[in-house]
Amino acid sequence: MEFNEFLKKYQNLPLLNTDLLLTGETDPRLLRVQLSRWVKAGHLFRLKRGVYAFAPHFQKILPSPYLIASVLTRPSYVSLEKALEFHGLIPEAVFTVTCVTTKRPGRFETPLGRFSYNHVRPQLFWGYASVLLEDQSGSMAHPEKALLDLIYLKAPRLTKNYLEGLRLQNFEKINAGRLLEYGRRFKKPRMLHAAGMIIAYMKKTASTEKKL
Repeated sequence: MEFNEFLKKYQNLPLLNTDLLLTGETDPRLLRVQLSRWVKAGHLFRLKRGVYAFAPHFQKILPSPYLIASVLTRPSYVSLEKALEFHGLIPEAVFTVTCVTTKRPGRFETPLGRFSYNHVRPQLFWGYASVLLEDQSGSMAHPEKALLDLIYLKAPRLTKNYLEGLRLQNFEKINAGRLLEYGRRFKKPRMLHAAGMIIAYMKKTASTEKKL
């Protein structure tokens, strides 16, 4: 297959998976050789084994970082700092897509971004939902789970100074009842304590802001 023919056939896809590309191919080995050549020529990006994207000048659809995150490691969902940014809970831009997975932890440095995966036990793989960005789906932690994942995985010394350092904002997006429920579901006293501290901090901060 010539590249122009390949481009015309698959340009409407944000990501390319060899399982799909090889369907119906009479010579899968030839297609793999062609994919390798097109990567070397700069026509395609290889994100990981079996997953490709068109280079920017050939892209008809820009791949969502949340779609890429869900494809690079399965199962996984975006959480920690990147999810806090997505929900508007912190003001800073986060340039690494931070994720949670039941698989091994790891990092992917790709031409389309950096992706970091943190391991949790299957019993803690919950508290997320599907999100759409430009008609592309991905899995995103609820605001409350993103906060608790951050504390659970980074294990900071949880103090007022630490919470102030996060520069949390838009407290109305955090459901206090769900935060407490999620804190209990970790089945670790420190996580329920963390949920309580966050709620107390939000109430005190909101009260102080009203007085100003």
